Amino acid sequence: MKGVALSVPRFFAAMKLSSETEIELPERAARHCAVLRLHRGNEVVVFNGEGGEFSAELTRVSRDEVRVRLISRQDVERESPLVITLAQCLSSADRMDITLQKATELGVSRIVPVASERSVVKLSGERKIRRLEHWRNVLIAACEQCGRNRVPEIAEITHLADFLAAPCGESARLLLAPDASRHLKSLQPAHAVTLLVGPEGGFAPQERGQAEASGFVPIRFGPRVLRTETAPLAAIAAMQALWGDC
Repeated sequence: MKGVALSVPRFFAAMKLSSETEIELPERAARHCAVLRLHRGNEVVVFNGEGGEFSAELTRVSRDEVRVRLISRQDVERESPLVITLAQCLSSADRMDITLQKATELGVSRIVPVASERSVVKLSGERKIRRLEHWRNVLIAACEQCGRNRVPEIAEITHLADFLAAPCGESARLLLAPDASRHLKSLQPAHAVTLLVGPEGGFAPQERGQAEASGFVPIRFGPRVLRTETAPLAAIAAMQALWGDC
C-alpha cells in the first residue's frame, strides 16, 4: 500500500500498535464496516491517538468481529499549530454533540464541559459518567472522519467557578459575548487560546463578571447573535484562519 488517502476508512483502536501484527478492532468497527460494505481484503487505516497511523488490511469482517493486519506505520500529523481549549457550557444533547464533533474537525486540542447557572442540562452520578463516555466516542468518530491521529482531551464536567479558578498557562483567554466591543482581528496573534462559550441562555451577569475578573476578554463575532452550537465553531474557524493552519 503506497500512501494512504483520507478517503480510506479509518478506525481508532486504543491499544499498542505495531507493524506486521493482527489485531481485533473495537465492537463499534463492525457497525462501521457494515455501513460501508467493507469486506476482507479492503484497505483501511488504524490509529491509536498517540500520533501517526498504520496502513492495514481487513482480514475478517463479521457481524460481531473485525480483524485487521497492520502493515506499515506513517508518521502523519494533522494537528494545528494553534492550541485551542474549548470551554463549552453544557447544552442540550444534540447541540453539545454537534459542537464537540465539529470542534474536533476544526482542530481543537482540549474540551472542557462547563456547568453554568443557565445550563439546561444537569448531569451527575451515573448519567454524568455515561455522557462523558458518549462524548469521547463523538470525538473518536470525528477523528476517524477528519483524519486526525490525536483525539482531543475531554475533561471532567467542571463548574464554572472551578474552571475560572484553574490556571490557563500562557493561553489567551477569550469569552464570546455579542455585546463586546472587541473582535478577533483586533487581538494580537496567539499560539494558544482558551475559548469560553456560554449555554443556550447565555451567562448570568455575575458569571460574566467573574469570567472577566479571571482574565477572559469579551469578543464579539459580527453583529448577529449566534446559537451556542454555532458561536464556538465560527470563532474557532476564524482563529484557525488568522493564527492557525487554515
